[in-house]
Amino acid sequence: MSAFQIKNLRRRLENISSEATDELNKACGHDLWRNIGFDAFDGLKDLARKERANYYYGQWQVARDLQESLK
Repeated sequence: MSAFQIKNLRRRLENISSEATDELNKACGHDLWRNIGFDAFDGLKDLARKERANYYYGQWQVARDLQESLK
């Protein structure tokens, strides 16, 4: 992969991570999910918010794992 492609990939991963973080904060109403993980939104009563949080948590984890592998 060229340096340009890696830079572009890092930017895209940062955008995905940022969007997921914003959506998780909205769904949970706080940012404790960063420390607690699934437990922060597993107890949400609203099923739609819980599903959205699960989806974005998966997106956030994948982006973070890929970012770590590019270091």
